[in-house]
Amino acid sequence: MEDQAEKLREIMKRKKDNADTTKTNLSKSNVKQTDKARIITVTSGKGGVGKTNLSVNMALAFARLGKKVIVMDADLGLANVNVMLNMIPKYTLYHVIKKQKTIREVLVETEYGISIVAGASGFSQIANMGEDDRKDFIAELETLSNADIIIIDTSAGVSSNVLDFIAAADDAVIITTPEPTAITDAYGIIKIIATEYDSLSVGLKLVVNRAKGAAEAKNVADRMINITGQFLNLKVDYLGFIYDDTSVPHAVLRQKPFLVVDPKCKASICVQHIVDRMERNKTGDSRGFGGMLRRLFGAQEPSV
Repeated sequence: MEDQAEKLREIMKRKKDNADTTKTNLSKSNVKQTDKARIITVTSGKGGVGKTNLSVNMALAFARLGKKVIVMDADLGLANVNVMLNMIPKYTLYHVIKKQKTIREVLVETEYGISIVAGASGFSQIANMGEDDRKDFIAELETLSNADIIIIDTSAGVSSNVLDFIAAADDAVIITTPEPTAITDAYGIIKIIATEYDSLSVGLKLVVNRAKGAAEAKNVADRMINITGQFLNLKVDYLGFIYDDTSVPHAVLRQKPFLVVDPKCKASICVQHIVDRMERNKTGDSRGFGGMLRRLFGAQEPSV
């Protein structure tokens, strides 16, 4: 931990020494001088529960509230945000991680009023980045701080990359379905979070996907919340549920968000309610990318 803190101090010193250069570069690229992007990580214990679908459609719902939104596909190996949007980006996170492009150079505007950073699909060798590469990569994220909302779509499971993005977020949305295996895996990732981090400042949220109705979803959520509170001493908030809606797979086949294909379907209305709830229940200001870096490096945020 001391080594990490020392590295952080060195990085922050370099940032101070280069402050004028940084301001000039930001001015040239028309990036707002702000560090208050709200960072939302969407994750799951297992694959196939609708994590990417939730990330993309949440982004659209936030955009419809007037927010500037970026979705970053951090599934380093099996990325599919761009596939869901029927896009073939020229550059992806692979080029950022390999230091061939900056993250702003791979940022792509979509026709839906949101921007995406495509994941590095097919490059399984970078699915578990080393510590130094991971830190360099997170530092790149600072240049996206002109957005209001950054939604990070992680891979399923509990790799070090996934845990880093969860710990660094303002809100971590954990999605599950009513299936016993999905519930068990969702609890598993929460348990690992509790084990890995003694003090966790991220707000843990739960969404139940593909529910037959509100009663089934609430039953799943109550069980999860009670168990995590009793055995892990962690507070998990229930954000809401998404109906098992045939409009969703139809939209996936068309490679369009279901919020666009059928904005009045049950699933679309559920996502809108979830985003509205997240907006109403915001607690204070986002700590932005500066706070994100400090959390990732394991150092305390300096007092203002």
